Amino acid sequence: MNFEIDKQKFKELVLYICSRADRSNLGSIKLRKILWLSDFISYLRTGKPITGVTYIKQEFGPVPNHLPPAIDELESEGRLITRETRPFNVHKKWEYIAMADPDLSLFTGVEIGLVNEIMEYVLEKHTAESISDFSHNTIWELAEIGEEIPYEAAFAIESGEITGKEIEIAKERLSRIP
Repeated sequence: MNFEIDKQKFKELVLYICSRADRSNLGSIKLRKILWLSDFISYLRTGKPITGVTYIKQEFGPVPNHLPPAIDELESEGRLITRETRPFNVHKKWEYIAMADPDLSLFTGVEIGLVNEIMEYVLEKHTAESISDFSHNTIWELAEIGEEIPYEAAFAIESGEITGKEIEIAKERLSRIP
């Protein structure tokens, strides 16, 4: 199922997360995981994601393909500053500094509550490595590297472990969805 992408809402969600999180605890990995979990858990609970952006399977987990343009826009607007905190390290770390308040009028209270719940889970209970490992779950298995992870894959969260055969059946069924 394809959802209409709300790029402005996505951009404001990025700014919201960056404005609320302790910047020493929010790097690019955790930011991507909070966005992904927020959209997929929202879809699971309500039948629709918060932003509708597309998530792509990459080696280290799901990645929202609208994140780089959103960050670029926020920076050009002077609403967000990003900087590398370990520029000469193989494992680069990014720091996000919100310079403005997000427009929360685009969100429902339920959406913000869900994002806060997920932020608490990711930021307080995980390292970047452990949340990356967590994201390599059944949902992530339903796509190949570089492919879109369909929102319908969120239902795999509730089904627990599934077999390779079930993954193939799900992929075949999802390929028939217009």
